Amino acid sequence: MKVRATSSPGDDRRSAILSRLRTADHGTPVSAAALADAHGVSRQIIVGDIALLRSAGHPIDATPRGYVLRRTETGGGHLMTLICRHTAEQMVDELNTLVDCGCTVLDVAVEHPVYGTLTGELRLSSRWDVQVFAEKVAAADALPLSALTEGVHVHAILAPTEAQAEAARRAMEEKGYLWK
Repeated sequence: MKVRATSSPGDDRRSAILSRLRTADHGTPVSAAALADAHGVSRQIIVGDIALLRSAGHPIDATPRGYVLRRTETGGGHLMTLICRHTAEQMVDELNTLVDCGCTVLDVAVEHPVYGTLTGELRLSSRWDVQVFAEKVAAADALPLSALTEGVHVHAILAPTEAQAEAARRAMEEKGYLWK
């Protein structure tokens, strides 16, 4: 007698979620609400599914706009780290400067004297992304992470080409946003 392994509706849903994240256009975040609607379950079920997928080793990041599957390769792009310093009021201009050069701002990190490195996922690729992020910061009456370190912070940037990465670095230097 042969025993066939069957999958549960939860297993099927998690497989579909993983597939959706893999095929998202250019790593575009997918919200928990959109996933919940697509599968006819609550947002909380999706949050649990994401936790189970993460515990199974899938590199899923939560961003302000939803979940993304972390790419382990740059897809031919150029990964760069910039150490920056500016005021909270200059944050939107800094981010727009980077996305205007064709870059994706992957994250922001600060080095805290007590907690060590604190990192926030951003995944900002356009002025629209920057605007949505800035609106969320304002609505939450939140300060940027860099407020903890007198404006000093680090961005991981992904540029399609080395020339665009260099253009972004030059633009940031010209505006005085690079920490010296």
